[in-house]
Amino acid sequence: MRDRDQFLDIAATQGGGCRYDITVVQPPFEVRAEDLPPHDPAAARAFAEAFPTVDAVLEELEPVAACANPYLATRADLDVIQVGCWGNVTAISDPAMVDNGNDTPLLYEVNRLHDRFPDARIVGRVEVDCGESHTEDIIRLPGGPMFHASGWPTMDPWELTGDPRAVAAALGIGAGVLEEHDIDFDADPGEVEWADFATLALGEADPWPMAGLMTSVFRVRHTESYTRTMEELYFLGG
Repeated sequence: MRDRDQFLDIAATQGGGCRYDITVVQPPFEVRAEDLPPHDPAAARAFAEAFPTVDAVLEELEPVAACANPYLATRADLDVIQVGCWGNVTAISDPAMVDNGNDTPLLYEVNRLHDRFPDARIVGRVEVDCGESHTEDIIRLPGGPMFHASGWPTMDPWELTGDPRAVAAALGIGAGVLEEHDIDFDADPGEVEWADFATLALGEADPWPMAGLMTSVFRVRHTESYTRTMEELYFLGG
């Protein structure tokens, strides 16, 4: 069994995750990522251990900048996650949150986080390349509107939940800003860059582009169901 596990660890992935992150911003929402306090490794470990995709944290690796999203090349890479905790902003990047349209893991995990942090603004963005790119994006606001989109660009059917216009209005994102970012809610859903809309919802609080913010990196054992889904999704060779 150990030889089989070691073989699987080096087996090459044949799909690729481009982005799979959730960001939780608690009040005040006007915070700028560049002004956030230093990363809290203890809080990051506690967050990782409580995250529903994770069965156990096995190892803490060297910290990396928020912008240094680990590249998925082998089976072992699927069990490496990033967690950043900077004051009122917490963020996680976890390959287990990707999907090919058969489920909506990002929606489930954001809803669970909303139950834990009802006063937070929660934004999730996921993209995986399996020959074509499948995306899932969500914005959940405290006590107010939410929006979720999941699908394959240029392909039907799309899963759309909530009201993007109500979300934009609640965030003060006007028509001029949407036009500047080429976001047209009246367009075919497969032609809208929903991840750009999610990024607008984070605004200057978005930690993921930042080279100056550090994150903890953990090797984890994912739950059995998430492990099975990842291994099917990434078309592992061997």
